[in-house]
Amino acid sequence: MFVLVSLVATHAQAEVFALPPQGVDIVGRIRVVQARHDDTLLDIARRHGIGQDEIVAANPTVDRWLPGEGTAVILPTRHILPDAPREGIVVNLPEMRLYYYPKPGPAETPTVITHPVSVGRMDWATPLGLTRIVRKQKDPAWHPPASIRAEAEANGSPLPARVPPGPDNPLGQHALRLNLPGYLIHGTNRPYGVGMRVTHGCMRMYPEDIESLFSQVKVNTPVRLVNQPVKAAMLADSLFIEVNAPLDELPMSEAEAMAVAEKAIERAAGMGYPGLARQQAQAVIAEHSGTPEVISRRVQP
Repeated sequence: MFVLVSLVATHAQAEVFALPPQGVDIVGRIRVVQARHDDTLLDIARRHGIGQDEIVAANPTVDRWLPGEGTAVILPTRHILPDAPREGIVVNLPEMRLYYYPKPGPAETPTVITHPVSVGRMDWATPLGLTRIVRKQKDPAWHPPASIRAEAEANGSPLPARVPPGPDNPLGQHALRLNLPGYLIHGTNRPYGVGMRVTHGCMRMYPEDIESLFSQVKVNTPVRLVNQPVKAAMLADSLFIEVNAPLDELPMSEAEAMAVAEKAIERAAGMGYPGLARQQAQAVIAEHSGTPEVISRRVQP
């Protein structure tokens, strides 16, 4: 079901959801907004906490640069949680989305907060695995590694050994350093690249998103970097799958994606689920829109 909402926010608003019980891994709902006359899809994406590739995939027939006043734009704001412990930070690289599970107080409802991120290009891939935050920096200076300086030199845009804090600093105003030398979660001075594979391996966030996350996380917060292009979840009697384009350096054929989908469905729905709707699943895999889609409904006896 789509819900039509108005556009009022100027910048991204964090998506905060009550954490569903174990065994339920889907949050949010799909919404639809109407574009204003001066909007781009990128403007709409930032207002609603969505990345560039994410909103384009959800609206393949809408002009990225000039949607047109009154055009209905789908907001892909329903998500299947990654298959990972619900703690700390989880980043699903193919989805280019970060999930943060704050530790609730004694009387607080557990929540999950999600933000879009940019990740590394194919030739500068973001690593996978478990790490942690080892340092928080406000107004960080950037010391480009020798490899990045060599690339910039070859492209005719040499970099200094140190880029001080300020509007020209690509780290933005907030940085979370990981226990992976050279890798950070940070802001940006180029927000319209958020939600694309454009970095040298770091994870880049909208300035307002990293400011919010920076204020909440602590040093030693675990960070899991996962590769899950295909996810599945049950919600009531409906079986959903969500398919994102696989990482270029970890390609996946449609047959391989189908095999992954079947395992994810088994985890989500159990062996007793009556018959995988294979044709519907194959259509979702071929489309890889990044939006959870219903592929089957449990028939009540």
